[in-house]
Amino acid sequence: MQSFMPRIEIALSKIQDNTRMLSELYGQKGISLMGVTKAVLGEPSVAEAMIQGGVKFIADSRIENIQKMKNAGISTQFVLLRTPLSQAESIVENVDISLNTEIETLKKLSHYAKAHNKIHQVIIMVELGDLREGILLCDLSQFIRQTRSLPHIKIIGIGCNLACYGGIKPDDKNMQELSELVNLLEKEFQIELKIISGGNSANYEWYKSSQDVGRINNLRLGESILLGCETVSRKAIPGLHTRAFQLIAEVIESKEKPSLPSGEIGQDAFGNTPDFQDRGIHQRVIIALGRQDIQASSLKLRNKLEILGSSSDHIILDSRNQNLQVGDEVKFDLDYAGLLAAMTSPFIRKEFTNSMVTQ
Repeated sequence: MQSFMPRIEIALSKIQDNTRMLSELYGQKGISLMGVTKAVLGEPSVAEAMIQGGVKFIADSRIENIQKMKNAGISTQFVLLRTPLSQAESIVENVDISLNTEIETLKKLSHYAKAHNKIHQVIIMVELGDLREGILLCDLSQFIRQTRSLPHIKIIGIGCNLACYGGIKPDDKNMQELSELVNLLEKEFQIELKIISGGNSANYEWYKSSQDVGRINNLRLGESILLGCETVSRKAIPGLHTRAFQLIAEVIESKEKPSLPSGEIGQDAFGNTPDFQDRGIHQRVIIALGRQDIQASSLKLRNKLEILGSSSDHIILDSRNQNLQVGDEVKFDLDYAGLLAAMTSPFIRKEFTNSMVTQ
């Protein structure tokens, strides 16, 4: 019986393999890993594959995903990557560690931690040039001082984020800056910072070329584990699986048609004025997948098919004379944005194609 489509097939053993290889690689220089599950909507099976592969923490940006994993029986230390003030009580109840940059949020976390008789652990994020989240270095000492005055908050680490918003590469200069900052803070406040989280999947090239990783002892990895690549240039990491996920859609129309529409061209459904290339009469295929599920630009074709365009519910392909019939399957690889969209779409079924090797 043919599987319901569209669907995304998830090879848990490949995710486990990638996690194990990366844990061993980074572990050679004393760096532990947080497995980031936000791109898979907090899928518990993926989190378990990461844990079996050797990550020490599971990190996500949505408290709802963490709640889902906990409800599914995932047992680990959970880290929240994004900390909204409005979710402070739920964060204290469900999360072991949160990343923070705002004193008002920390005050609210302290308030609820007291109410629940807990000590909430935090990693303070600092700004090293990428201009996403982070405290400016000139404000950091005062921020640490204020945070330490909160009775139910414990600072356990310092972190930074690079190569996300600004695309700033992790390198010896900014990683050394983070290490030196840790040394200064520990000396100034007579504290021990246990987690120095130096970045994410973009840190691979820095790590491979660096003779000394300094105080960096943690990275937050999503894309490297899930798709097997680093994120500065999207190159595959040697030895890792790059096809742990594949998206499969059904052909719902296959016909010879003109390549140029007839009539006066105006805007399409999304407010764009399309431009067409004259290919003559050719075989055009429509698949049951559209912008409501995923952007066509995130799809990577494995054969000579070509994506011509998409609407809300359809993606149109030039079949390049391949004999695709109604009901046939078309398979795609995904980039990170595509994986995020496909795992979030309620219209794409999630199927697990093989199991993990339990430890």
